Amino acid sequence: MTVKNENLDKDKLLEQFLRIGLDERTARNTVANNKVTANLNAVIHEAGVLEGCDKAVGNLLYTVATKYPTNALVHRPILLKYVTSNKIKMPAQLEAAFSFFSAAGQEDIKLNEFEDKCGVGVEVSAEEIEKTVYEVFEEHKNEILEQRYRTNVGDLFGQVRKKHPWADPKIVKQYIDSKLFELLGERTAADNEKIVKKKKEKPAKVDDKPVAIVSVEQPPSEEDLNPYLIFPRPEDNYKVHTEVFFSNGTILRCCNTKELLEKHLKATGGRVLTRFPPEPNGYLHIGHAKAMFVDFGLAKERGGGCYLRYDDTNPEAEKKEYIDHIEEIVKWMGWEPFKITYTSDYFQDLYELAVELIRRGHAYVDHQTPDEIKEYREKKMNSPWRDRPVAESLKLFDEMKQGLIEEGKATLRMKQDMQSDNFNMYDLIAYRIKFTPHPHAGDKWCIYPSYDYAHCTVDSLENITHSLCTLEFETRRASYYWLLHALDLYQPYVWEYSRLNVSNNVLSKRKLNRLVTEKWVDGWDDPRLLTLAGLRRRGVTSTAINAFVRGMGITRSDCSLIQFNRLEYHIREELNKTAARAMVVLQPLKVVITNLENGSILDLDAKKWPEAQADEASAFYKVPFSNIVYIEQSDFRLKDSKDYYGLAPGKSVLLRYAYPIKCADVILADDKETVLEIRAEYDASKKSKPKGVLHWVAQPSPGVNPLNVEVRLFDKLFLSENPAELDDWLADLNPHSKVVIPSAYAVPELRNAVVGDTFQFERLGYFAVDKDSTPEKLVFNRTVTLRDSYKSSK
Repeated sequence: MTVKNENLDKDKLLEQFLRIGLDERTARNTVANNKVTANLNAVIHEAGVLEGCDKAVGNLLYTVATKYPTNALVHRPILLKYVTSNKIKMPAQLEAAFSFFSAAGQEDIKLNEFEDKCGVGVEVSAEEIEKTVYEVFEEHKNEILEQRYRTNVGDLFGQVRKKHPWADPKIVKQYIDSKLFELLGERTAADNEKIVKKKKEKPAKVDDKPVAIVSVEQPPSEEDLNPYLIFPRPEDNYKVHTEVFFSNGTILRCCNTKELLEKHLKATGGRVLTRFPPEPNGYLHIGHAKAMFVDFGLAKERGGGCYLRYDDTNPEAEKKEYIDHIEEIVKWMGWEPFKITYTSDYFQDLYELAVELIRRGHAYVDHQTPDEIKEYREKKMNSPWRDRPVAESLKLFDEMKQGLIEEGKATLRMKQDMQSDNFNMYDLIAYRIKFTPHPHAGDKWCIYPSYDYAHCTVDSLENITHSLCTLEFETRRASYYWLLHALDLYQPYVWEYSRLNVSNNVLSKRKLNRLVTEKWVDGWDDPRLLTLAGLRRRGVTSTAINAFVRGMGITRSDCSLIQFNRLEYHIREELNKTAARAMVVLQPLKVVITNLENGSILDLDAKKWPEAQADEASAFYKVPFSNIVYIEQSDFRLKDSKDYYGLAPGKSVLLRYAYPIKCADVILADDKETVLEIRAEYDASKKSKPKGVLHWVAQPSPGVNPLNVEVRLFDKLFLSENPAELDDWLADLNPHSKVVIPSAYAVPELRNAVVGDTFQFERLGYFAVDKDSTPEKLVFNRTVTLRDSYKSSK
């Protein structure tokens, strides 16, 4: 359906929007948005308020312009009369009206039913509100007194509104605030303190499945518990998806016909079907984890299915290695595909639809070079071949398919709108020639569809109900729906969400590929990268990753740059529950216990878990204590100070799980500064109570060094928070992002650790066994430090 779009002066529109009470910022933003401008201008004319109106009425009119259901435009003038006459004067009434008209669609309505649904004429007095607030407080008085100002006011508000849905929300809030103060008095210091988390129960291994991270300060909202509530049901996919504004002044309003929707619902049985469509040209990263959470998560929550669809339209960039990796990592993340498909499975269908597109006059074969196409787009000029006869384009397209035209000499382009304000409507390429065998389809084809042509078409062919993608694809909405409309195909519901960007790293596949191929990092699974393979190798669990992306929410707001320590917070939360404790000394300093007989070995109990009970044998491991132990070099100083809790001459410390020791002598190198060895005495009675507690490792038997392991300490890969913005982004690589300690000492308990096992090395951080480990020597990667900067900053 097309309608004429009036070409009004923007300054006059701005004045008009200000006259109805919009603030200047909102008015200017509206003028900058063609779609909202057209809708609001139409609403103002229909409402008859060209000379202006009250601010409250104007704000309601703006809401009508932006939220009114497009499937019921025939009824909009009725609603506007109720708004301008102040019969509908609250947002809650307006939302009820939207629901009523959306359900009615184009059908006739009964005004008495409409007024009843929207509370027209219902007046709730202040006395009624006060009485209801009193009743709600009496019912929940004990809970309110216990929780005080931590009481969820939203719950109280909701209970009042449940009885009086058309009550003025401002008056309701005033009475609730007044009643809280009357009952509780002034806020105290204790009211402002954060609730301390209860002590965790005994740690236990958990499955790597998505978990909800819930704040302890207040109950989670319904959207927090189920972030997928924002998405409509498949049977509601009859509304206008988007409006395509053409340069000739017409507007294309894209929506499914009744027949198309019924056919779709019959094919799917009404199930939700989504798709996760990665390109098999690299390894998946943490941004893909968010996409999986959205695509697979929605399908799972609604009892539907999610396709794993390889977007394999570029045969030159795709490898089987990437295809195998993607399938394996999707399952590691906890998701199970409904079906695994390839865009190349539909090459024949896509070709036949392209032929039909030409027949309908919506596509043409073009001979412009890439540079000429770029120039013509910049100048908004039509290609010289744009208006060639349909029969001629059909013949040339067939020759392209048969390999009779050289690569680069012809493309098939969609005939869209070269003068549009949206550059994604500049006659996008649908097919190009490539004499390259396809990894999945073989050598059958020498023409390959573009993303812009294939993506939306395959979405429709697979009966996808919700096509979900990141915000940078929003400008492609117009071409997405234009093509499906041009071919009379079913139109999925498209929704964009903010993409995930994490500080001090890059997520661009082009940049990641360069880091890998130029060997700036050690492969796609380098633990410093935010690829899912790299995070897994580093020791991060899929549970922690899913908790992190869930915490981001599924919103359209631009989250900008997420601090890396926010991810670290979720990693610590998970590993604190699942990683057994152990002791490792990174930079060993020898300590000789002079009052313990040489050759004497004491087997002591050390805790695997902080809350381990004495009668739980499995919660402990044995650690040998002998006359030669090793502590960290950084835990000893020649000069003591009041704020230092390590070992120093004449000072005592407690060796964790063992005994207090006191430094009696220090053996120095010839430079009189380097400490070679410490002589100490231990307190077998444990009567001394030093403040400092150190981790340590001892010789397991006389003359035998402790277990020797390699430890790799990883830090942020880039020095800048947003290296992607830098011209010379490779120069920003952190030279200390990987530090290798080749000879650390570990307790014997770690001898049998296998690849993937995770531990907390006491006082050092969380570590995982790396795949480079050998039977002769274990290698550990530091997953994350113990210090939590994100939690302390919340």
